[in-house]
Parts: sequence; structure tokens; C-alpha cells
Amino acid sequence: MSEMRLPNSKHLPVNHLAACFNNTTATYKFYWLISILQEIETGNHLIPKRNLFARMISNSWYTVNYFNVSFGKLDLIQNTVKKIKDIENIPIDEKQQKVFSHLTASKNYDTGKLLWHFNKNVPHRFLSPWFVKKSENYVFAASKSFDNQCLYALHDDIIKINPEWINYLTANSKILKDFCYWNLSLFLQVRNSSVPDIPNKLIKPPSRGNLENQKKFFWDIALQEMGFIKCIYTGKELNVGSYAMEHFIPHSFVSHDLIWNLIPADPSFNSSKKNRLPPLETYFTPFFSLQKTAVKIVKKESPKSKFLLDYLTVLPDIENSFTETRFKEVFQPLVTIASNNGFEFLE
Repeated sequence: MSEMRLPNSKHLPVNHLAACFNNTTATYKFYWLISILQEIETGNHLIPKRNLFARMISNSWYTVNYFNVSFGKLDLIQNTVKKIKDIENIPIDEKQQKVFSHLTASKNYDTGKLLWHFNKNVPHRFLSPWFVKKSENYVFAASKSFDNQCLYALHDDIIKINPEWINYLTANSKILKDFCYWNLSLFLQVRNSSVPDIPNKLIKPPSRGNLENQKKFFWDIALQEMGFIKCIYTGKELNVGSYAMEHFIPHSFVSHDLIWNLIPADPSFNSSKKNRLPPLETYFTPFFSLQKTAVKIVKKESPKSKFLLDYLTVLPDIENSFTETRFKEVFQPLVTIASNNGFEFLE
């Protein structure tokens, strides 16, 4: 799928490991190997399958629930993640390790059934490059003897990592995970061709930016000149120090903090809006009006502001092209694509 290659080994059939991702039609294999590597990093070489299935879900949790990235019709991970979210009542932006711990400890029958569904195909099919066109029963039996230097042995409830592979997997863990994520991003980009920044939607960042610089060096400057503004959503009067910084198109879709998508908002509304989309017919005109006024003020008061450069990513010339029509042409397709990917509108 890409030109990124795995580290060589004189004694191991690394070509078989790379071949695991040939002709991939779903994300299972990527998340399966990532999960194995995570277990090995903890020193675990006799790995419960339940751990691996729970890691597959926790590793894809943020991508599915927060960013609404589509995995394609043939992939069951996406539906499983959403079902487990409802069953276990886990927040959509929960940390990966907490999701994993929750799922491994859960006693819910339906959760267990959803996790164990992946046992039907994933563990033995991943080994298909070592056992070409062999039956599941054959792979189970042959893997226990580590035939063909296969990666692991299959048992009912666990997999056992082949001792010959442990040093290689341990020493190259980061590279191998990067290989998985790189190829996973290519796989998902094909299925989400209009969705921006897929690579940065595969792993939850340590923390979101606090947007203090956008406040201090752009919107505070505008508000000091204007005196106050009214929140476009609630009509509440907003002053310097009394507003929240709000992503007009949700951050969970655009995956950036560029100033052209940010606007002051009533703090109580901002916390309730979450990742819903604003209907453009209702909110775009006041949004544009406020944006244009702010740009005019900042250009006068702080002409070298780096935040003015943010607009050049969507408008080549803010002197002459900053019109409502041109600006709306930036937002309309984003809203349409986000809606098609499962983002809901404000009521």
C-alpha cells in the first residue's frame, strides 16, 4: 500500500509480516498488529485474546466516535465501537487506556460477544502469509509448532508470541506501529477522500490547545475596539474575558485551530454545542460579518499578526476576495461532507 518498508532481518521472514497487509479490505489487521505490539511493550508474550480485541476497539475509539471517520462497509470495527459505546456508556473522547481497562474488566454479556466476534477470522487470517490457502484448523495446529517461523501460536483464549520474533518486535515496535498507522491512514483516506487530515485522526492527541493565543492576539484586539459583540447563537453580550473560543465547524471534523473557523461564543452554549454542525442558513451571515469586522480591526491594530496568515489557507487575497459568497464557498462543502460522515446539526 505504500513504499514504507519494515526493518530487515537475516533470520526472520519479515516479508511474510509485510504481506499481512496485501489486499486489505478492512482495518482489522492494522489494529490487530498494533494491539499485539502494545502487549509486547508491556512484556506480555502470552497474550489473552480478550486483551487484543479490547485494544482493537480502544485504539479505534477516538477515530470512530470523535472524528466520525468511515471505515467502509466491509469493516465491522466501526459498528462494534458504536455499539459498545452505547452499552458501556463510555464517553466518545475517553482516553485509550481507560477504554481498554473498561473493556477488559466489563462483565456485560453483549460487550463480550461483540469483542469475541473478531475471533472468527482475525487471529488465523493474519497468519495467512505463513500458511497460504490453508484451512483454519490447519493454521491452528501448525502455528502451535511455529511452523514456517510464524509470528505466534494460536490457542483458544490466548496467542503465544514466537520466541524467535520477540527481539525483533520489541526492538522495532515504534517502526512497526508507524508502518501500521501509515498504511491505515492510506486505507482510510481512500474511503474518506474529502475528509481532511486523516493521519491526525488516528490517535487522540495528549490534549487540545487552549486557544489562549487566538483570544489574546486576535479576538481580544477586535473586542477591545468593538466594545462588545453579541453571541451569534444565543444573543448574549460578550466582552473581553467573558467568552469562549468556539469552532464554527467542529474541531472533530476540521482537526485544526485556524482563526478563520474560530469565533467568540457564550461559554454555556459552547459547552453544549459539542461536535454539532451549525446550519449555514441560520448562522453563516452573522458569523461572516463578525469575522470580516475582526479581520479589518486586527489588520489596522496588529498588521503583522500571524493569525491573519491563517486566512491565506482558504482565501488567496483577503484584501479583495473576503466576501460572504467566497467565504461561504469554503464552509459549504465542509458542512456537507461532515454531515455525510455522521455529524449532526444544531436544532
